[in-house]
Formats: sequence, C-alpha cells, structure tokens
Amino acid sequence: MKTKSVICDINDGIAVITINNPPVNALSKPVMTELNIFLDGILASSSIQVVIITGFGERAFVAGADINQFLTLDSLSGRDWVLDGQKIISKITTLSQPVIAAINGPSLGGGCELVLACDIRIASENAFIGLPEVNLGVIPGYGGTQRLPRLIGQGRAMAMILTGDPVKAEEALHIGLVEKLVPAGQALAEAMIVAKRIMTRGPLAVRAAKKAIDGGLETTLEKGLLLEAELFSAICGTEDQKEGAKAFLSKRPPVFKGR
Repeated sequence: MKTKSVICDINDGIAVITINNPPVNALSKPVMTELNIFLDGILASSSIQVVIITGFGERAFVAGADINQFLTLDSLSGRDWVLDGQKIISKITTLSQPVIAAINGPSLGGGCELVLACDIRIASENAFIGLPEVNLGVIPGYGGTQRLPRLIGQGRAMAMILTGDPVKAEEALHIGLVEKLVPAGQALAEAMIVAKRIMTRGPLAVRAAKKAIDGGLETTLEKGLLLEAELFSAICGTEDQKEGAKAFLSKRPPVFKGR
C-alpha cells in the first residue's frame, strides 16, 4: 500500500511503514494525514503482529516537521496543530503490536518524537537524534517534552531540549535513547530480525506484556502489579499458554496460534 509520501508494506505479519518525503522525510501535514491512515488500518488489523517504522533512503530517518508551516501559526492555530500531531503520534503508542523504529539517519524534532513513541529503537551508527525546536523559538510539540524524560530521565532530557543539541548514535545508546546500534544501512535489516524473533513468541503474551509495561508506567507500582496480575490471569487457560508449557516440557519449539 502506498500514498504520496508514506509506504506501508505488509508481509508475513510484519508491517513496514516508510516515510518517503524527500529530501529529509519531513513530517508535513499531508505526511501526517497519510501516516494516520495507515495507523488506523493497523489498529483494525488482526493479522499484523509487529510494526516497523523507518525513513526512505539514507539521508534521514525523519528530520523534523516542515518548517514552512511555522510561518502561519498563531496561538490558536499552533494549539490545534500540535494537538492534531500529538493525536497521530500517540496512535503509535496505542497499537497493541510492538513497534520498532529503524533509525537509518538523522532523527530530529518530529522525527525524534516519532521515535520516542515506538517500543524498540534500532539506530544506524551514522544517525543522530535531537529536539532542536528551541533554535526555532518554539518547544517540542508532538510529545517530546513528555516522552523523552520518561525514557532517559529528567536531567538528560532537559539538557537535550534546552540546548537543542542532538546526540550521536553512540551516545543515544549510552543514555538509553536507543536499544541497539548497527552499521550504517543496517537498521531496517536488524529491525526485521528483531521483528521475526518477536513473532516466534506467543502473540497473546507479547501484546499483554506491552500493555502491562505501558500501563504500569502511567500509574503506581501497586496498581501496575495488579494490572500485571490481571493480564497474566487472562492468558492462563488459553491454547497458547498450554502449548508454551507443553513445548517447553517436550523440548520442542512451540507452535502458537494466537488463541
């Protein structure tokens, strides 16, 4: 499936969403609209097990928003603009499927915020990631001020956001902004390897684990533990749960069916 600036390839349960808006894959309003269409399709799908998001080419993953849009913003239109963008980016976090960012180049501004909404981040060694909005006289508006501190801690997030300085891939790995570093040009290939590995695990368990982690981060430890118990108990008695135990005891690979 393809629109003007977004490509969504679905094969064997893996959906690869590629932002294709040369020269740097900027998140213009049309791109966001097209991305939203594909995210809605994935939300409604029962066959897609893992999602990968990447940028087209090697010049950039997604290098921010279309700055031309900023020239027409006032306080009212600016609020509407960021709320619309937040709604679309947040759909990534609400997907029941794991979402992997294959960061194949610079990831700035809205691109960084797109990365922050993903569950696992794999970066090429030539990538760099940042939120440079203060250089434009604004602040991150697609969730950057909220998701970055939750991921890497308040102090490091403050340093990145207040200076607007990006971090190179190696430092991003060191501070926990990405989970894996690979040679240039290998981010998507590595993301596919991880996606296929996830798909060998129990699909009910994978989705429940993601829900437990995301839900637990938004509440107290006590309530998070209760959520974990509820999700664990919901899986007990399913065919997959029984198959996983039988396969382990029989020393054979499990054959999960998602039920």
